[in-house]
Amino acid sequence: MSEPLDHNKTESTAPRHPFVEKAVLVLVLLSLGTLAYGGHRVGWKVSKFSELWGHTSEKEDWCDLHHVKESVCIECDPKLVPKAKEFGWCTKHGVPECPLCHPETASVPAKDLEKITQRAELGLKSQERNTNNPICKSHQRRIQFASLEEVEKAGITVEAAWTAPMIEFLSAPAEIIFDQTKVAHLAARSSGTVWRVMRHLGEKVKAGEMLALVDSIEVGKAKSDLLQMVALSQLRTLSLGRLRAAGQATPFATLEEAESSLRESTIKLNAARQSLVNLGLPMDNINMQGITTEMLENKLHFLGIPAEISGKLDPLQTTRNLLPLVSPIDGIIVSREVVAGEVVDASKILFEVVDNEHKWMTLDVKSEDARFLHLEQKVLFQENQSIKDIVCILSWVSTQADIKTRTVKARANLNDEGGKMRANTFGTGKIILREEPQALCVPKEAVHWEGCCNVVFVRDANFLNPDAPKFFSVRKVRIGIRDDNQVEILAGLLPGELVVKQGSGLLLSELLKGSLGEGCACHSKK
Repeated sequence: MSEPLDHNKTESTAPRHPFVEKAVLVLVLLSLGTLAYGGHRVGWKVSKFSELWGHTSEKEDWCDLHHVKESVCIECDPKLVPKAKEFGWCTKHGVPECPLCHPETASVPAKDLEKITQRAELGLKSQERNTNNPICKSHQRRIQFASLEEVEKAGITVEAAWTAPMIEFLSAPAEIIFDQTKVAHLAARSSGTVWRVMRHLGEKVKAGEMLALVDSIEVGKAKSDLLQMVALSQLRTLSLGRLRAAGQATPFATLEEAESSLRESTIKLNAARQSLVNLGLPMDNINMQGITTEMLENKLHFLGIPAEISGKLDPLQTTRNLLPLVSPIDGIIVSREVVAGEVVDASKILFEVVDNEHKWMTLDVKSEDARFLHLEQKVLFQENQSIKDIVCILSWVSTQADIKTRTVKARANLNDEGGKMRANTFGTGKIILREEPQALCVPKEAVHWEGCCNVVFVRDANFLNPDAPKFFSVRKVRIGIRDDNQVEILAGLLPGELVVKQGSGLLLSELLKGSLGEGCACHSKK
């Protein structure tokens, strides 16, 4: 059965000639080739109507690379503003075209150049500083603007380099403690019972002042031993005297035995006396020669107890075992761990007395910073949440690093007149490395690291001349002290030169953009 005929469908069944197909293919290829050649010639740009009609204008006066008119572009045509004579790299100060050695390279006249140079060299030698790359050529760049209006539109502001006092220091965690050479931890020299406590926490005491009395059996025994040895020595001295008086009637052996016994009793007497001294009782004022046992007993009863206290005590009702606890230094009682009736021994600290007007500041300095420390350095201490600095002097630096923290201990003496500082308080210690009363400063925002050098942007001296190009020179600098607002310039700048403050980041971007494709800013264009 045959299909029904569709009258709406037309189909050419006549065969095409091979020559016609080849001709069409050749025409298409020729058209594409012509289009490619023409596009390459014009940079694939659409022609303006004026060009299509044969009316072409002169080439536009604009430098796409530096964004200024090409006719006034000082980077493309350096002859418009010839660069100053180049002096090359200054090995002494670490900058190219050094204004300290060649002040004619600066944009302002140099004043007091000798003093500025001396301060710069002192700052460079005081410690290691960041260095600039001597092969870097970024200082040859000049960042140009089309007009003064463009500079203002970009938000560029400048500020003159000024001089101001600055301090260079190392920061380290610090703690205030009592001067350990003026601290006394007091304990009873013999175990016993606390008989009376005379002084209390926070009271000031003098050296030799009694703080408490301890009832110690050892004290009573030592006093009794001394009395016995005194009586025995006196008896043997008397016996020896009688034997010697008898002359030839006394056998030699008897005389020799009496002398030996006297020497033995004398040794025991001195030992008994030393026992009382070891207990802290004063024996210097007791003359043992010719003293009776009754007199000695009266002196020993309240030995070491001040007369104003012993005068109020009844000898018949008061034990001879009393051991006074006295302060060895002038100071204040900062700790009292004892009450009357408490049993104590020689290992327990009962009182702590300190000289509150002499303190130490201890610092934990990083091991890599310890090489900058030396004795007699000024140190400032700032307690946490305090705005006042306290001045002290570095007196000791440890010869070893801490095993755990790897920090180096240092100490400064602090004279705290009136005892206003609190011991065991924490803060920050500033070890002064250099004090510069007239440091050359610029705003912190003005200094940038461009990859291998520190730079600032200096306004041209003829910037305000209406006919002069508006550009900023790249100046390499050596920096010193930094704080929250300003940076010290040691080399590369002179006082009074105008550096870019606000908008300096824009100039840095332009500088770095000009180095793209060259690898880095350290290499000049070939």
